[in-house]
Amino acid sequence: MLQERKRILKEGQTRKGPVVYWMSRDQRTKDNWALIYAQELALRQKAPLVVVFCLVPRFLDATTQQYTFMLAGLKEVSQHLSKLYIPFFLSTGEPGKTLIQFIDIHAASVLITDFDPLRVKRQWKEEVARKIGIPFYEVDAHNIVPCTVASPKQEYGAYTIRNKIGRLLPLFLDTFPKLKKHPFPWIKDTPHIEWEKLPTSLKTDNTMGNFHWIVPGESEAQKRLTYFIDEKLAFYDTGRNDPTEEAQSGLSPYLHFGQLSAQCVTLEIQKSSIPNHIKAPFLEELIIRRELSDNFCYYNPHYDRFDAFPQWAQKTLNEHRKDRRPYLYKLEQFEAAQTHDELWNTAQMEMVKRGKMHGYMRMYWAKKILEWTQSPEETMEIAIYLNDRYELDGRDPNGYAGIAWSIGGVHDRAWNERNVFGKIRYMSYNGCKSKFNIKGYIEKVKSL
Repeated sequence: MLQERKRILKEGQTRKGPVVYWMSRDQRTKDNWALIYAQELALRQKAPLVVVFCLVPRFLDATTQQYTFMLAGLKEVSQHLSKLYIPFFLSTGEPGKTLIQFIDIHAASVLITDFDPLRVKRQWKEEVARKIGIPFYEVDAHNIVPCTVASPKQEYGAYTIRNKIGRLLPLFLDTFPKLKKHPFPWIKDTPHIEWEKLPTSLKTDNTMGNFHWIVPGESEAQKRLTYFIDEKLAFYDTGRNDPTEEAQSGLSPYLHFGQLSAQCVTLEIQKSSIPNHIKAPFLEELIIRRELSDNFCYYNPHYDRFDAFPQWAQKTLNEHRKDRRPYLYKLEQFEAAQTHDELWNTAQMEMVKRGKMHGYMRMYWAKKILEWTQSPEETMEIAIYLNDRYELDGRDPNGYAGIAWSIGGVHDRAWNERNVFGKIRYMSYNGCKSKFNIKGYIEKVKSL
């Protein structure tokens, strides 16, 4: 179903020259439909195939640690491509400048890129499309069922998209063809990339520590997937909402940076001998919830703002704007984990120390920011800033959809009305206490 995964962003005149794959969201050589399609085109045209990555400094509050993780993965990509006689180019700067220069200098014949629903990525593509005269294709290599094929509109919730994806899943859940050694080699020079110097040259924030619990790159991603299936998948559903347990997969940074394909994860899990009803909760999160997040960000241009909330949620939050807040904190206090709530502070410190907050705690964390700020608009700004700055898998549709769910009822329903929250779902310290050992979680984070 490769043809259904692609769409044309710009018609143009194909000329003689290399096929360029502008790698962005899907940073891997294995199981990458965009790269597979790029090679198909290059083979058909008997042309060289080139991969270009545009390294944009100061991207959505990303820090040195997040760039370091990404660059280590890209270094592995360049090594794998080299063995296939496909050169890898890393250009620093906005794609509207650096990519256009590359296309012009090397007289590229066709441009292919991967799908991304985020506003800034779509703006980059629109700018590039305006400036080129060659065909420009986009291939959804991130979702199993391509976002625009799964639904033509924003879905109200998981229950409205589940059947749509379910019907199409057997058609798109096919095996990946392997990349070939490219028979039409690149005969020009390929600049040497000084990988070790790149993170510091970007002059990004470097106040966070190194994350020793996770190793970047697609090879490590495959190892972690195998370990999860063999050792954790059977206990995922019973332990995933307990932050004192180690039941979660730890795959989200790899999925975020495109070092691992969700389709590959699904195919490997399907091969497992674990009963289907035990696999189902993880596959629900991996496929339905993750693709619902892409749907939300693609079809709602306000995905990171108050205006993205459903009408019932906007109405109830507006009605409670003047409610007295039990506490009020500024961004600096939240960032330094200086609230009265030791559980909230611990969740914030887990994110700072590990670059990854436990999924259950992310909900509590975001909802309490709503309770302790002057307005839902301020809440969104603070939650998104902290998430994008400290989470390895920040700056991602899952993060924006999760924050909008927690604060603005996106993909949720109205609940019992209460102070500040109105009819937005509420979470409390005592509710967490009934689900897991809070003291055990606090001690676990302190020991990191």
